[in-house]
Amino acid sequence: MKKETKIKIVKELEEAFNQNNTCYLIDYKQMPVWKMVELRKTLKRNNFKLKVVKNRLALRAVGDRFPELRPYFQKNTAVAFTDKDPIALAKLLKEFSEQGKVLEIKAGVVEGYYLPPEMFDEVIKLNSKMDLIAKVGYLMSYPLTQFLRTWQTPLVNMGRLLSLLKQKKES
Repeated sequence: MKKETKIKIVKELEEAFNQNNTCYLIDYKQMPVWKMVELRKTLKRNNFKLKVVKNRLALRAVGDRFPELRPYFQKNTAVAFTDKDPIALAKLLKEFSEQGKVLEIKAGVVEGYYLPPEMFDEVIKLNSKMDLIAKVGYLMSYPLTQFLRTWQTPLVNMGRLLSLLKQKKES
């Protein structure tokens, strides 16, 4: 490979690491090409990126930002990137891995913090950002909803009584 090509690849990887605050290092254990294409399509459909990297070039791109990741750049390595939802990406990778048993998560960086491989299953158990926002919204609106229902009940009962009284007078 020419030096210019290597420099270009390193710059692209540096940009990817800078732009995306979450990445997972994946060992794709002799995955067939058609499975890799399927994984790429699945990730692209969900606005995630996957790059198969040469370990030396990836180490240059990472530089000193994540020294914890350096030992994991061995054998087959691919990097899945996201800047939006790290939990959704983790769940997608886990689901794909369970289908074919061809992926293994080596390590990762989740929103700028190192993630060892044994913690990957813990990330999958977390709720997504949108789920947490929805829960907070529900918890904030619940007391107000209950308060409104409490105020409405006497008025509804009064309306029913008046309706019954009107029907009784008419008959």
